[in-house]
Amino acid sequence: MNEVKDELLSSDIRQLGRLLGDAIRNHLGDPAFERIEHVRQLAIRFRRDNDEAARAQLSDALQALSQEETTQLTRAFSYFSLLANIAEDQHHIRRTRAHLIAGSPPRQGSLSHAVGNVFDAGKADALETFFEDAFVSPVFTAHPTEVQRKSIQNCQMAIARLLSERDRVQMTPEEAEQNEEALGRGIVTLWQTRLLRTSKLSVMDEVANGLSFYDHTILRELPKLYSSLETMLAQRDARWEDAELPNFMKVGSWIGGDRDGNPFVTADILRSTLQTQADKVLDFYLGELRKLASQLSLAQILNACSEPLRALAERSADASPHRVDEPYRRALHGIHARLEATRVALCGKGKPAEGVQPYAAAFELLADLDVVQHSLVSNGLRALARGRLRQLRRAVKVFGFSLAPLDLRQNSDVHERVVDELFAGAQPGLVYLDLDEEQRIAVLLAELESPRLLTSPYAQYSDETTSELDIFRAVREAHVKYGKESVPNCIISKAASVSDLLEVALLLKEVGLLRQDSREVDVNIIPLFETIADLRAGPAIMARAFGLPFYRGLLESRADQQEVMLGYSDSNKDGGFLTSGWELYKAEIELVTVFKQYQIKLRLFHGRGGSVGRGGGPSYEAILAQPAGAVQGQIRLTEQGEVITAKYANPEVGRRNLEVLVAATIQSTLLPQAQLQPKASAGAGHLAAMEELSGTALNAYRDLVYGTDGFEQYFWESTVIAEIAALNIGSRPASRKKSTSIEDLRAIPWVLSWAQCRLMLPGWFGFGSAVQAYLVAHPADGADVLRGMYTDWPFFTSLLSNMDMVLAKSDIAIAGKYAELVKDKVLREAIFTRIRAEYAATLDALKLITGQEELQQANPLMQRSIRNRFPYIDPLNHVQVELLKRFREGKQDAAARTGIHLSINGIAAGLRNSG
Repeated sequence: MNEVKDELLSSDIRQLGRLLGDAIRNHLGDPAFERIEHVRQLAIRFRRDNDEAARAQLSDALQALSQEETTQLTRAFSYFSLLANIAEDQHHIRRTRAHLIAGSPPRQGSLSHAVGNVFDAGKADALETFFEDAFVSPVFTAHPTEVQRKSIQNCQMAIARLLSERDRVQMTPEEAEQNEEALGRGIVTLWQTRLLRTSKLSVMDEVANGLSFYDHTILRELPKLYSSLETMLAQRDARWEDAELPNFMKVGSWIGGDRDGNPFVTADILRSTLQTQADKVLDFYLGELRKLASQLSLAQILNACSEPLRALAERSADASPHRVDEPYRRALHGIHARLEATRVALCGKGKPAEGVQPYAAAFELLADLDVVQHSLVSNGLRALARGRLRQLRRAVKVFGFSLAPLDLRQNSDVHERVVDELFAGAQPGLVYLDLDEEQRIAVLLAELESPRLLTSPYAQYSDETTSELDIFRAVREAHVKYGKESVPNCIISKAASVSDLLEVALLLKEVGLLRQDSREVDVNIIPLFETIADLRAGPAIMARAFGLPFYRGLLESRADQQEVMLGYSDSNKDGGFLTSGWELYKAEIELVTVFKQYQIKLRLFHGRGGSVGRGGGPSYEAILAQPAGAVQGQIRLTEQGEVITAKYANPEVGRRNLEVLVAATIQSTLLPQAQLQPKASAGAGHLAAMEELSGTALNAYRDLVYGTDGFEQYFWESTVIAEIAALNIGSRPASRKKSTSIEDLRAIPWVLSWAQCRLMLPGWFGFGSAVQAYLVAHPADGADVLRGMYTDWPFFTSLLSNMDMVLAKSDIAIAGKYAELVKDKVLREAIFTRIRAEYAATLDALKLITGQEELQQANPLMQRSIRNRFPYIDPLNHVQVELLKRFREGKQDAAARTGIHLSINGIAAGLRNSG
């Protein structure tokens, strides 16, 4: 049955591949196309049969290629991967639409499924309370592993639109032919569009890239999601008729506010980011108002209007005799004029009409739109109020004049140095850095209680201190200009103590964002617990902070709510996949207990990356697998790198991903786990077993990565980390310091490097050793316990499901070719032998516990994806190894460097969640 359903996908992939082949033939000639196809067939044989003859032939074929021919081949397979991605996305949309059209039962993860479960469970009354306090927010971050240029994304979207058109429109033969020709033109354009950037991204380039997803998806699809949910609730319960949900969902951003390790994010960049965001959303509103005015051509002689609407029309400067009896158009013209004036005031763009006053805040714009809405409803035109006007009103509520809440982030070490310098200037003899933790808390609290300021306009501060103070001052300006929702959060990386929180509070006080007398603070102070040690210490740190009357007073000004961010990436690099997941889970349980004790509302912010090695994986399962009490209707989570493109470039896919987050949050909050999974029960035996597994896995991982002589050399020589560090994929360096140590390396390039060589070590290493040791220690019932954990415990189920996906995308044979790049044969064989043995043990352990005979047996969609794309990814790996050999042997011209970067781009695009 699945084969029949997937035939359209296979047909699309074949057609796109054929059209790309035509483009290659026309541009490069038949011999080039034949070379490319020959390499593809050899790579398939090598993968399918582990054929040594194919291996030798493939090696010979690649070595015989010139640099130009190698680049041609790399480009071809990179584009094949991009086209396969497009086809898969469109097929997912096709099958989802077919499911809905057929009236089939709602799919798991959909809003209708979640709402239906709540009503079926008799908990409909709880929904109103849920939405009053709910907050769901995916946050786009400035951690790009996205290696695609925006021009490439635009080409992909054009091709996707043509494929979608074929599914939705019954075409005449002529129209079908025109669609085919347009597809061919689109693929030729893609082939002729440069894959790589010629210069490194600036922060504002990253801002522009992030905001492009608002154009494609967020600005339109998020308001539609609200409308769809309101309609869904009204159809089930008359109490929801005409109800408007609170703004429980927003899409946030770090891009332009994340300073951790990025010296290019300055106060001026923050100002430019906020202005760019404001310009984006105001331009959207202006366009929607023009369209709305063209639609509401209602003549007063044919339909009455309310007095407030008439007054709004009279205040308009629209004096056209053609619209004198069209009050709605005149009113909307006046709203448009005021919004134009607002754009001038906030963004410096355009020229306002004489005498027109800008809106002071978004709520004033909403009030005028409400006048239009109430007039339509009160005069029997409810249907007109539920169209574009409804979506625009919701957009204004959600996006305001700032578009996206922008988070600040900085490392606690920076805050510490700035506070030390401020104390040194204001209180000579006090060396803050020399104080222990209790002394620091005492000094900070005393200063926070004091009305004086540490800063002086006459003092000369270091560049670092000046920069930090300037960015907090820019936040205060933003609050005045755009509203406090524009920059609501300040995140502290590497938070490891109560003093880390108080240091930020002190800096906020210095610029007027915290008022000592009233104990009011204008931003949320959010600790980010990242390492294994920090995760273990986090609950005690929060308990200590809650016990301080001053800090508790600050929380009262924030509705007795505290947000805590959990770092998946660095905890994984620190302790490995299994221990990271377990320590995160335990930290959540302990935080829930602490917050309940102090009667503080907890909001968790999950710093998940795109790959499993950085906390990635399906969001729906991840949210449902949270421990009891960890969601409570509120959750934030990061969306990073190529995952943003995969999830939000296509409007329908983006809408689905937004729905998934809401659906999972509803179910996790309102429905007991037992109702979602009848056998779900993590008893003491499961917890004890997990603790034992984690301890063994941690030792195995740390011993390899941090305890093995030469491992750092092995990593740098067997992967493309050095080349990734030079690739123009983001505005920040690959390492926090100028060193090659793994401790200083950022988690993104660490994970991306292992993904490129198809080993994906951060997503599985240590699990095999852990299970082997557990079975030896528990020979009688060990296997049954582990199988029970997989069957009954959503956390463990999700953990293994993610690992299963990582292993399916790994390839130990290809990884072995990368290992051959290590010059020291003894080192190479010693380390790769260990890795290969752990890989085999992990595969055996996974199959033993899950009962499956092959990877992704329970996920035919992923199996299909792997089957479709690996014939195009595998050759890129083989080419990349050959290119690296040449490059490291001294052939380091621009063409060689370009070839390596093209291969990195193509493999990342093919794997999709690789970094």
